[in-house]
Amino acid sequence: MLTLIVVGGALLMALKILQIDTRQAGSQAAITALRAKLAPSGDVVSEAGRRKTIEVFGEPLTPTQVIERICADVRTQGLEAVLHYSAKLDGKQLSAETLRVPADDLAAAHAAADREFLETIRRIRENILRFQTAILHRDVEVAGPRGSRLSQRYLPLERVGICVPGGAAAYPSTVLMTAVPAQAAGVEQIAVVSPPTPNGAYNRDVLATCHELGIREVYRMGGAQAVAALAFGVEGLAGGPLVKVDKIVGPGNQFVALAKKLVFGDVDIDSIAGPSEVVVIADETTRPDFAAADLIAQAEHAPGSSVLISWHEPTLKAVVGELDKQSAAVERAEVARQSLEAFGALILVKNRTEAAELANTLATEHLHIACAEPEEMLSKIRNAGAVFLGQYSPVALGDYVAGPSHVLPTGATARFASGLSSNDFLRSNSVIQFTQEGLEAVAKDALHMAAREGLTAHGASVAIRRKDFASTPGDA
Repeated sequence: MLTLIVVGGALLMALKILQIDTRQAGSQAAITALRAKLAPSGDVVSEAGRRKTIEVFGEPLTPTQVIERICADVRTQGLEAVLHYSAKLDGKQLSAETLRVPADDLAAAHAAADREFLETIRRIRENILRFQTAILHRDVEVAGPRGSRLSQRYLPLERVGICVPGGAAAYPSTVLMTAVPAQAAGVEQIAVVSPPTPNGAYNRDVLATCHELGIREVYRMGGAQAVAALAFGVEGLAGGPLVKVDKIVGPGNQFVALAKKLVFGDVDIDSIAGPSEVVVIADETTRPDFAAADLIAQAEHAPGSSVLISWHEPTLKAVVGELDKQSAAVERAEVARQSLEAFGALILVKNRTEAAELANTLATEHLHIACAEPEEMLSKIRNAGAVFLGQYSPVALGDYVAGPSHVLPTGATARFASGLSSNDFLRSNSVIQFTQEGLEAVAKDALHMAAREGLTAHGASVAIRRKDFASTPGDA
């Protein structure tokens, strides 16, 4: 049975957050269970979700079964299915005329937008564009044998779909963090989908941001039906069809993540995202109020996972008090506290080395190294979506203004996945151009490999181009 450390004393906090001491028996099991909470699952469903699926589908389907049904219907029925699920799941009666946001609505939202907001959007766009352009892949050419040329060229995707959430909060920042990297890569066609809600496709800030970035294709739809519409295309809309995209990016709820997983192969996707996450590594130099603020900021995503790792027990004790005080004062206090209790943890480790090892195991979306000598700690980190160094680099700067995209791998997928960037909107192909002399230089090896593999026609296609082919027809 896991023995939890008493940090600060139960009487000092009403907030009940998981506390783990890696020196105690059962700690690894607790960490494994914590990791399992963070991965998207097709089988976990709330009671409210179960009731909703019975209402819509007539039976208690799992989330995976729900998105399979929705995506199949959109593929075969198109607009009819999109409108049906918008009515049933979003409670919005839309039509072929109202599904797409009219250009006049986009322009009106932009005209009515607060000037300071638009100036902020422009500065952030420049920050993102500067960074995303700087990291963009460039064409490469390598000299081949005897005048031959080998090259790798990069071309932008033609058409991209962006999912912008619109549930508990509005996210103009997601428009920026997805569309601007695509534009940096040279993508010309961008279609945005967002739920038909006050925080989604009816939100003036979201619409104004789209207009500011030159995006004129915005649709009032969310969830799995929106992902399927982007993946398969939809005919019959006023103003023309929604043409299928090449890639779908952007965050969303469990149903969006699972729908993206299902349509992968018909289109490319960025990732299959779970709850948003942060790990903060702290020591005696870390300001407890800063660390608590970082944990609460992540928790207000609801769900959002917030984990503090430290080898300095007094810091943990101080953070506990700050968590209780600060979480009670934020505007989204209830959801933040629920997230902290459901997905949060305070973990006491033996030393810096174990802290780095645990951070690599969790492979979290955001890693804030808030301890002394953060660069030295960074050298031990392999697995993280984005790393924030030092006391004055809160995750919120990465969410809003820094330049790297805030669309990042979650659920320990940072072991093999990377954050969204301009390079994800490029596709590459190799270009191989040999002279006859270059062919002669490598023909022997090509013929040998073709013979070993028993692919004689491969060998013949090389041998027929050799200068002495007429005199040595058997070389293939």
